[in-house]
Amino acid sequence: MTRPTAPLEHHADATVHLSRDPVMRDVIARVGDLSVLAPTPDPFGTLIRSVTGQQLSVKAAASIYARLLDTLGTIDEFTLQRAPGETLRGVGLSWAKVHTVQAIAAARQSGAVDFDHLARLDDEAVIAALVPLPGIGRWTVEMFLMFALARPDVFSMGDLALRQGLARLHPNAQHFEVLTLWSPYRTLAARYLWADNALAKAGGAPV
Repeated sequence: MTRPTAPLEHHADATVHLSRDPVMRDVIARVGDLSVLAPTPDPFGTLIRSVTGQQLSVKAAASIYARLLDTLGTIDEFTLQRAPGETLRGVGLSWAKVHTVQAIAAARQSGAVDFDHLARLDDEAVIAALVPLPGIGRWTVEMFLMFALARPDVFSMGDLALRQGLARLHPNAQHFEVLTLWSPYRTLAARYLWADNALAKAGGAPV
């Protein structure tokens, strides 16, 4: 197992590195500065919140999580496991999400997943620890690595928007070569692709 890479404390070196790719340099100029990500102090709670909000709008996800918190009082492995499935379903979770959040809670309570130790694992070890849980796929863990653990070199090829953005910016290049060029700052590259895609949809940049 390799050691985990530290989160980025600033983007100066990363943007210089990514700007070696002239196409990405143009994206950075269009989008501007992005906020620096910081690791979450609560990996378990962050993963629960991520699962409850998957495939929902930001507003809908926030509403469901607020109802879950209001219903349980505290969201932890004990309250999630004690809650009847019908209660969790009643706040707006699908049955699949009910199964997933209770499986995550059971994994923490049993020690099958040591959430407090995840930050000390490298990226692939985190993926190996979480993907056995029901409803947790590689894409979910890659988003967790990016936004919960603030890992700097993650790019999810399971994300349709990222694949489309990569193909749009480099239609004639091998994806492996482009991603190699962007490493070790592929998380920031991915965030710029998402931001550029949003800007394009808003009419601020060519599609």
